[in-house]
Amino acid sequence: MNSEANSITVQIKYKDLEKTFSGNMEEVWLSINKLFMEFIPSLAIAQRLMLKVDLQKLAKDCEDIIALSKEGPTILASRNKLTDNETLSLWLLAYYMGNQLGMLKSDAVSKEELQAKLGKNAKITSTRIGELVKNETAAKTADEKYKITTFGVFQIQKETLPRIKAKMGI
Repeated sequence: MNSEANSITVQIKYKDLEKTFSGNMEEVWLSINKLFMEFIPSLAIAQRLMLKVDLQKLAKDCEDIIALSKEGPTILASRNKLTDNETLSLWLLAYYMGNQLGMLKSDAVSKEELQAKLGKNAKITSTRIGELVKNETAAKTADEKYKITTFGVFQIQKETLPRIKAKMGI
């Protein structure tokens, strides 16, 4: 096989910048990578700072705590071992996961649904949801529903799930 058969050419156009790279895949990849690191150094910094949800790891972390079925999400954790905020966070997380996995059309839940899931009166539910919104675990949507934030998913995965597992002896 000759070297020409292994050669690729990549052309990049961005605003006034126009570059063409030719060579073997490794050379071209290194050249493109160098261009982006020189041209857009903030890209590398931004990638290190971005909160990313690893859905596969999250699902593993939620085993025996959250379940999804065709009927919808379910919290498997014993309700009497959870605080109200933990319970609401788990419900919001369950809806998020159901939506991410294509089992639910939306990751947003109405205050009334959350109240029914929590099993408390409207005032307690509103207060607890307000606390989740205040600490940026949850956010209110334009249609007056609530959903978990990316920061909320990160915090629940890092702090709340291990605490719940310890309470449940998992």
